[in-house]
Amino acid sequence: MSPTRLSTVVLDAPDAHVLAGFYQRLLGYVVRREEPDWVLIGPPEGTPGLALSFQTEPEYVPPVWPSRAPGAQQMMLHLDIQVDDLAAETARAVAAGARPADHQPQDDVRVLFDPAGHPFCLWIETARP
Repeated sequence: MSPTRLSTVVLDAPDAHVLAGFYQRLLGYVVRREEPDWVLIGPPEGTPGLALSFQTEPEYVPPVWPSRAPGAQQMMLHLDIQVDDLAAETARAVAAGARPADHQPQDDVRVLFDPAGHPFCLWIETARP
């Protein structure tokens, strides 16, 4: 085994606990650890999946997507979440607090923004000719 390994992705937010709660609802994750300004969530024990951490950043500025605003905070990464039913999972994400992006680049992907403004994608695998 390698002496190093990727353990989590950390997302900054104005309130780590609020954003962690959104992703708990969206992904069915559980809290693994928490501190006043930091939360680690992950899949339930025995379930595969990547953990996510959230850190309170008082100076947080949401990214702009698509990147059409010179000088604005640009998106540096986003989460891709594979789903089985794109319409149903998009509706569930919106009910949990997400907001659909105005620009939708593909039929098999839905770009949404989480409550802190991070873009994320729900996608469904489609048969390609």
